[in-house]
Amino acid sequence: MTRGRINSFQSLGTVDGPGVRFVVFLQGCDLRCGCCHNPDTWDLSGGKEFSPEEVLDRILRCRSYFGEKGGVTLSGGEPLCQPEFCGELFRLCRREGINTCLDTSGYPLTAPVEAVLELTDRVLLDVKYSSESACREYVGCSLKRATDFLTRLSAKNIPTTLRRVIIPTLNDTKEDTLWLKELALGSKNVDGIELLPFRKICKAKYDNLGLEFPFEHLPTPPAEKMAELKALLSPEF
Repeated sequence: MTRGRINSFQSLGTVDGPGVRFVVFLQGCDLRCGCCHNPDTWDLSGGKEFSPEEVLDRILRCRSYFGEKGGVTLSGGEPLCQPEFCGELFRLCRREGINTCLDTSGYPLTAPVEAVLELTDRVLLDVKYSSESACREYVGCSLKRATDFLTRLSAKNIPTTLRRVIIPTLNDTKEDTLWLKELALGSKNVDGIELLPFRKICKAKYDNLGLEFPFEHLPTPPAEKMAELKALLSPEF
């Protein structure tokens, strides 16, 4: 029987996909992003085990709140570290007519991952930086991990929202944002871009785990800066 390790649930999420959503934060991530808000999800052996059916039972209790646009979002961590579980849970959701959304930084396109995409209604794809060097230094992987994944999403015509946390001095220039816009315009399936301000409310998690927060010294971008960058996305996004 397929079982997954889960860090936590959010029953009425409003920022992880369209509408009101039941968000499942899966355990495990192979990346080490300097801005990560959930370091407690890194360890694949952490969290608690559930079967897809047990999670579906929790989802169905909240179904009346979903409305026409809501549904289920798998987040993390990196949910695709557990592709078999994701695929089985999404299969059950599809059987119930529940919208499925995947929040990911991209992942190698193995057969189990491809199977998840066959059952995915929308993807929230984090494209954290615009250069190979920044991705290598601050994420721990190649930029191609995200862009190759986006190419596959485009080929499968899966509706996709690109996301980026804006981090002062690292990815907050006009050029960075225009690069992201051009990436979106070159992908027929991208219908939105979300720019999110870097915040440090996760610092307590690092402290509790005895870990250093790599970006503790960086500030939150001012509202004026966020507005300036978001204006560059108009009128297309």
